[in-house]
Amino acid sequence: MSFLTAEWRKLAIANYAIDARILTPYLPIGTELDMWNDTCYVSLIGFLFKNTRLMGIRVPFHSNFEEVNLRFYVRYKDKGIWKRGVVFIKEIVPKFALSFVANTIYNENYVAMPMAHSWIETEQERIVEYKWKCKKEWQRFSITAEKELSSIQEGSATEFITEHYWGYAKYSDVKTNEYEVKHPKWDHYEVKNYKIEVDFGLTYGERFKFLNYQNPVSVMLAEGSEISVERKTQIIF
Repeated sequence: MSFLTAEWRKLAIANYAIDARILTPYLPIGTELDMWNDTCYVSLIGFLFKNTRLMGIRVPFHSNFEEVNLRFYVRYKDKGIWKRGVVFIKEIVPKFALSFVANTIYNENYVAMPMAHSWIETEQERIVEYKWKCKKEWQRFSITAEKELSSIQEGSATEFITEHYWGYAKYSDVKTNEYEVKHPKWDHYEVKNYKIEVDFGLTYGERFKFLNYQNPVSVMLAEGSEISVERKTQIIF
């Protein structure tokens, strides 16, 4: 049985080029940075968890909630086969219990903050916004996109960003946690405009403050799907 099942919906994604040296301290042992066209990326992602179940059990008041995370891309060679995955700098959720479970079991860096979202659909477009309150200051990420879904082009940057199916977390200097995330290939909405009102230094620390003054290389809105997070394994080196 999967550890967690849910739907991930309306994933707003902003991708920033970053100096690989900034991410080196966060690399779990055994992994290496996964580049796109020789560029290292970090992504700000907001989305909605829906119909969440832990070990098949629906937890009251914890089934539908927002998440915002900052993540980067890695790969790990397992018996000669590359697994493409992600590492999270920080994951924000609205309830302490969610962060406690994820941090305890998967050794992730979850924090709880007040959060909200809005989805607006008109005849011509859709507007998706996620916001979170960090140290009494509201942060916002919103996207205006086409109303209709489009297929993600094979070999595109959008495919690279969305097609990472493993999670890795640094446990120690000799151990890395690994878990699989299963979902079908996603479709997306063509982005027309976006607004990012985020103090990255406040939310993610001084190391990422430079993102306050940098425009994203690309912005995406993926529809998402049903997903499952499998039980973790530990890789020992």
